[in-house]
Amino acid sequence: MKCLICESVLITVSVSVSGVHVLQEVNGVEWDDETEEVKGFSQFGYDGEDLLELDPKTSTWIALRPEAVIAKPIWEDDKELGKEFKIFLTQIFPEQLKQYVKYGRSSLLRTELPSVSLLQKTPSSPVSCLATGFYPHRASLVWRKDGEELHEEVDHGEILPNHDGTFQMSVDLKLSSVTPEDWTRYDCVFQLSGVKEEIITKLEKDRIRTNEVKPSNMTVPVTAAVVVLALILIGAAGFIIYKKKKGEREKENISPL
Repeated sequence: MKCLICESVLITVSVSVSGVHVLQEVNGVEWDDETEEVKGFSQFGYDGEDLLELDPKTSTWIALRPEAVIAKPIWEDDKELGKEFKIFLTQIFPEQLKQYVKYGRSSLLRTELPSVSLLQKTPSSPVSCLATGFYPHRASLVWRKDGEELHEEVDHGEILPNHDGTFQMSVDLKLSSVTPEDWTRYDCVFQLSGVKEEIITKLEKDRIRTNEVKPSNMTVPVTAAVVVLALILIGAAGFIIYKKKKGEREKENISPL
């Protein structure tokens, strides 16, 4: 991973003859924590245009515009100035950068992989591949066909923040040109910066979450329960009628004394 630290100085110079001018100075260092390579840089700008740039390897200045040619030998003859820049770019800035990375490693180097879902409003709507819960925001989400990234028939959404500090993003695939037989040729691929592994989600019917209302699996059990209850009630009513009629017959068969 490459880390960068910069120090920017803005100096406004007022000249009574020609007005106000701006001199800008940017110093920084880039550190590759895998190879331990350190690259320092120092640049000057004048009125929004490049002026001078330091070559850290030779400690010489490069004139980036004709007006700077006269300043180049003057600055290079100033040994104390060159020594000061060298100390900052090779010692002070690299040590500061390494300390910043050390103290902020938990946040600077934090990575979280997302959960990926396939969503669809209706059977004719595009299939949306949603990745949510990833960190940092440097990530890509694409649809592929036969391993090749699609640039047509897709619609990329913006990277949006979640309430917990993570991010989410989505990409839609239009199904107008996709036949059911070709579904298995498509997949959604998420790639997080700094993480080698990809998250691949195949375009399959069973993976898609939709708003379409499906018949409930409880229909058959509920129907059976209603039928059983009806049979119980019919049986109970029949038993009551039978007992009533039996009692009437017994009364009729009793002879008076």
